Amino acid sequence: MLGDLQGMMAKLKEAQAKVEETKERLNTVMVDGDSGNGSVVVTVTANREVKNIAIDDDLLEDKEALEDYLIIALNKALVKANNINEAEMAAAAKGGLPDIPGMDMFK
Repeated sequence: MLGDLQGMMAKLKEAQAKVEETKERLNTVMVDGDSGNGSVVVTVTANREVKNIAIDDDLLEDKEALEDYLIIALNKALVKANNINEAEMAAAAKGGLPDIPGMDMFK
């Protein structure tokens, strides 16, 4: 019984280490979101940190359009980043979790 518990704790620590490694790696995964017409392109990491915003010079004179395009591009980039983040974190957690009956949330 004690050996099972120790093995389970070791697997949990391994899963935690994999999750931390995945978080670090996701800082290097870049995704873009654009406004649909390419006037605004936002680059974020898979950890949802904004890294770059590129704005077409023609938009600098139209504040309302710029704001609208920024919102569209940011939302697209964040959705992509979130999808990657969730998939990668679930895979990292699943790989190290012990097989506990009733705890099949990643299957």
